[in-house]
Amino acid sequence: MTEYKKESHLRSIIKGISWRIVATLDTILIVLFITCLSGNCSIDDAIKIGVAEFLIKLIVYYIHERVWQKALKEGKLSARKTLLKTISWRVIATTMTFIISGTILNAFDEIALYIALIELFTKFVLYYFHERLWLKIPLGKIRNIFSEH
Repeated sequence: MTEYKKESHLRSIIKGISWRIVATLDTILIVLFITCLSGNCSIDDAIKIGVAEFLIKLIVYYIHERVWQKALKEGKLSARKTLLKTISWRVIATTMTFIISGTILNAFDEIALYIALIELFTKFVLYYFHERLWLKIPLGKIRNIFSEH
């Protein structure tokens, strides 16, 4: 079990940006893969979906982080709680991916669904390890980096 203390807003923002970079690259690759398999390969659509997700989900991710900050007051963050946090984020984020993909591709069909379903699995793993990695960065380190410069 990892000792858990309240994160600063700055840490939540930087954590959100680091996650969105990983997640956006994953989304772009998934969109390219699915659209190419369907015969409509489009780097343009992949980038549009990636950028839309980055901007929209960064805000939603920050809110999700702050809600979990309030929920985790007892001081310990177990792997099980990380898993629950991962599941809650995946439900929100996968639904948003389906909506964003369907909107940009002008079709809420199997292509948008495949993008969301593949993302469900890849991001589930990526998010869990991203969370565990951030637990290893001591609180205050982010603040110290910015205050030194």
